[in-house]
Amino acid sequence: MKIKLLSVLIASCVAYSASACTGISLSTVNHDYIQARTIEWGQNDLNSKLIVSPRDYSYVSTMPDQKQGLKWDSKYGFVGISVSDDRFIADGVNEEGLTAGLFYFKNYGSLEKYNPNDTKTTITDMDFNRWMLSQFKTVAEVEQAIKHIKIVPVYIDAKGVPSPTAHWRVADKQGNNIVIEIMNNGEVNIHKNVAKVLTNAPDYQWQVTNLNNYIHLTPGVSPGQKINDVDAFSFGVGSSFLGLPGDITPPSRFVRAAFYVNSTPVMKEGADAVSQAFHILNNFDIPIGSEFNDKAHIPDLPSATQWTSVVDQTNGLFFYKTMRDSTIKKVDLNKINFTGKVEEKRLLDSGTFHVQDVTPDI
Repeated sequence: MKIKLLSVLIASCVAYSASACTGISLSTVNHDYIQARTIEWGQNDLNSKLIVSPRDYSYVSTMPDQKQGLKWDSKYGFVGISVSDDRFIADGVNEEGLTAGLFYFKNYGSLEKYNPNDTKTTITDMDFNRWMLSQFKTVAEVEQAIKHIKIVPVYIDAKGVPSPTAHWRVADKQGNNIVIEIMNNGEVNIHKNVAKVLTNAPDYQWQVTNLNNYIHLTPGVSPGQKINDVDAFSFGVGSSFLGLPGDITPPSRFVRAAFYVNSTPVMKEGADAVSQAFHILNNFDIPIGSEFNDKAHIPDLPSATQWTSVVDQTNGLFFYKTMRDSTIKKVDLNKINFTGKVEEKRLLDSGTFHVQDVTPDI
């Protein structure tokens, strides 16, 4: 079964800490809202696809024991990228501008235990994104509706051992932006995404508190000063944020992403913010092998950062690039006919590294 396959993939990931997603939120003076993220998975190819789902499409969540869980019909069409299974949307945006993305939440996410006798209002965590994207257009609607469903994990084995789960970033084109974390066996915590950043564990409030350790960091160059009889000066640009953490742990990526978002210049147009988002997230690409203790276990992948996506919520544009092709691709939701009867599923790229030859013909 595909859900069982996903459980194996997630379980194998635990040993290698191979998932290290980083998300940022940007905006412009014209109130264009941008949600961007990377997705890292260094253990194997996620076989991600571009998914286009229509309106009035029927869904059902498959439970850990293969029973049918919550059923619903979509109100809105959406575009997203899947992971491991075409049904499992890691990140996406619907035609009303609502975005939803999942981020690995190892050791902290703790969902409600699955009850096989109560499935009508139950979905798995991997179905949560498409449930939101297909039905709601605002954060407020999501916050209200989540009170009426149960979210359970996929199980790793027949003994009911839950797989690692996620926390979620949800934002609408009115500028509302939240982080949903489910902990302590089903306790739902909703935080305003005031930092405009999301990575992985620990929990969001811890990450925000940790920013207090870095209030001395500022953009630019530190002024010179006299230290005893030494005239000390900066070697170059960036001395004011010397000490910005550069490792790939979630807390360090959170701080680094928050710093870059905070130092972003004022932007007028959505296109400017989209470009800025890609440039910021380039700092979070993880070369394959850097997160493995044993080089014998390094898989045959070009990068641990399998894809990067940027969503212009205001203008209905979905951009992405992949580990095999750094060319930025665009999907314009305004040009999509969401009245189809089936989901469209396409490969993200051709599977080959793309290089443009610009050698002059002299």
